[in-house]
Amino acid sequence: MRRIKFQPFNPGREIEIKQRNMPHWTQEGVAYFVTFRLADSIPAALLNDWIRERDIWLQWNREPWSKEQREEYAERFGDRMEQWLDAGMGECVLRAAEVRAQLETHVLHFDGERYDIDCFVLMPNHVHLIVVPRPGERLFDILKGIKGTSARTCNKLLGKTGTTLWMEDSYNRIVRDVDELIAFRRYIERNPAQANLRDEDFTLVMNDVLYW
Repeated sequence: MRRIKFQPFNPGREIEIKQRNMPHWTQEGVAYFVTFRLADSIPAALLNDWIRERDIWLQWNREPWSKEQREEYAERFGDRMEQWLDAGMGECVLRAAEVRAQLETHVLHFDGERYDIDCFVLMPNHVHLIVVPRPGERLFDILKGIKGTSARTCNKLLGKTGTTLWMEDSYNRIVRDVDELIAFRRYIERNPAQANLRDEDFTLVMNDVLYW
């Protein structure tokens, strides 16, 4: 059993905020719920409409958010995105077991060294995971490494050249408290069933973790 120190989000500590297609909050020592998806997982027209609507909402709802604002954001934007992903749009190259096996190798490559992974699920067109970067490690560098190396390996396996495997941006959310940690773990564990997947279409890893 791996022991991981759980540090909830602390609004009184330093926060780094990056703005790409989505706002990203990071803080030293916290856990993150992360989603990254294949480049063709959501049609451009749907994604552009989602971004425009979300940007307008963000202009009127500056962070830090109240509990009600977090719930509204999740319902209007997070839930809709998850429904699109679970619908299985795009080529869904991760449905192939050999491609998922290569991706799993890259996800776990520095697990226990640069970061600690609680759990993850590899779906046909996206990935969910809970990760805790170790001291001095940056979440963006970790994700860049996983996505960059896996793109090269998986594209080679698929016989694709000059193809963008992953959507450039990723969704990451600081795990606010223990209740949210439990909810995210439950979501990852149940996601294949929610998407009506067969056992051979996904990879689920729920590590034996003790938080303290």
